[in-house]
Amino acid sequence: MCDSAGVKRLHREDLWGWSTFDDDRNIDFHSVLWTRDDGNIAIDPLPLSEHDAAHAESLGGVATIVITNSDHVRAANAMRQRWGSAVLGPAGERDRFPLTCDGWLAEGDTVVPGLIALELAGSKTPGELALLLDGSTLITGDLVRAHEGGKLCLLPDGKLGDRDAAVASVHRLAELDDLDAVLVGDGWPIFRNGSGALRLLASSL
Repeated sequence: MCDSAGVKRLHREDLWGWSTFDDDRNIDFHSVLWTRDDGNIAIDPLPLSEHDAAHAESLGGVATIVITNSDHVRAANAMRQRWGSAVLGPAGERDRFPLTCDGWLAEGDTVVPGLIALELAGSKTPGELALLLDGSTLITGDLVRAHEGGKLCLLPDGKLGDRDAAVASVHRLAELDDLDAVLVGDGWPIFRNGSGALRLLASSL
C-alpha cells in the first residue's frame, strides 16, 4: 500500500480527502475530512504523512473520528493520540470492535448537526455505517464502492454476510433523491448525480 497521496479539497470547500493505493485490489482507499467551526470530523482515517498531518493541523485538526466498520479502523488510534479526537464506531459491532470507542452510532443517529448515520445490513461486518451529509453527500465504507470511474458496485458476494440484506440496503440508499456525491471508501468517488449512480447500481442487482 502506498503512502498518503496528499490532503485534497473535494467537491465542497469544507470537504477534504486523502487516499492510498492498494496493490492487491488495484484501487484507492479513501478518507474524508469535514472542516467545521465546531470541530472537524474525519471518516475512516488512513495514515497521514507528516506533510499531510501538518496540512490537517492547519485546517484545525480532528475533533471527532467516525469509523464505518471494523475493517476501516486504519489510523484512528494514531489520529486520536495526536489530536485527542473522540472516536465513534458502528453500534452493530459494539461487542467485537477492535478499538475502544467514545460512542456508538446506529440508524438515524445524528453525529453532529448535518451529519446522519445510516445503518447498512448484509455487509461483511454487522451494522456497517454510511453517512449522509447535508442530504447531498453520501459517504460509504465497504458495501458500496466503485471499481470503475463513474459506476458504483457492491462488495463482492464472497465478502457479503447476507446478499439479500445487502441488496435491500442498496435499494434503500437509492431512494435518496438529492445526492450530488457518493464518496466511497474504496474505489472512485462520484461527484455528480450520486442519486442516479445509486439507482443504476440498485437496478443492476
